[in-house]
Amino acid sequence: MSKVLVETSARHIHLSREAVDALFGKGYELTKKKDLSQPGQFACAEKLEVVGPKGKLKASILGPERGASQVELSLTDARTVGLTAPIRESGDIAGTPGCKLVNPENGNEYELTEGVIAAKRHIHLTPEAAAEIGVCDKEIVSVKIESERTTVFGDVVIRVSDKFAPAMHIDTDEANASCAFGEVYGVVVK
Repeated sequence: MSKVLVETSARHIHLSREAVDALFGKGYELTKKKDLSQPGQFACAEKLEVVGPKGKLKASILGPERGASQVELSLTDARTVGLTAPIRESGDIAGTPGCKLVNPENGNEYELTEGVIAAKRHIHLTPEAAAEIGVCDKEIVSVKIESERTTVFGDVVIRVSDKFAPAMHIDTDEANASCAFGEVYGVVVK
């Protein structure tokens, strides 16, 4: 058994170059607000509205730009805007619902034909950390989080890359259900 830092990943958006140009203007560069725990990833100062059939929510943009735009919502967020978001790994967006993205500063809109998901629980690990824990890329494990509401999360996918920093990511629904607030660690259970 081995401990891993558990982080809450709130609703956010990854944008393609095409989407950035449409929403902010051709050649616009997103403004880095702060670095995130994963190397090279950052939160942007800009925010967008995610618009579905029943409503809208503001969401942060994460950089850098990606090849395809993607919106990651909790299941509660998705229901709030009237969407059914499938639980998928980041980047696995084929056949998922779309939505409208709106820049509240200038009114520009960008229509996603697909790309709305609820991110599957996952653990980012370096190859060294994965070897220490005894897991491999794409392996499915359970993780026990000890808190005021001790919870065991199943169906957690391991993601291994030398570009990662060790951390488990859960969404806001999962964090609330397990009282995973502040600095929290989970124990990988195989």
